Amino acid sequence: MNSRFLIVLTALAAATTLAACGQDSSKAAADAKKAAAEAADKAKEAATKAAEATKEAAKEATDATKDAAAKAADATKDAASKAADATKDAMKASEAPKEAAPAPATPPAEAPKKQ
Repeated sequence: MNSRFLIVLTALAAATTLAACGQDSSKAAADAKKAAAEAADKAKEAATKAAEATKEAAKEATDATKDAAAKAADATKDAASKAADATKDAMKASEAPKEAAPAPATPPAEAPKKQ
């Protein structure tokens, strides 16, 4: 009988140990699941913030490119206008001497010859 009592007692101790480990493992699994969910939420939040930062940076780059393109277009337009004005001035300057040129000089009259 002692051996049966010892076997029952050992089985009871083993069952209690397994039950305790089962509860701990279930709690550990629940904690791990909770930590994984929190990590996923934080990763999602970080990805969202990164996407927003990238979007903002792209918008700023686009705006800067638009401003630079507009300034370049204005500078090109101004340069073309000044070049056209300079060409007109040069043409006027080349035409002015023709209009203001004196009439060709008549040859000097010959002095009477002495005989």
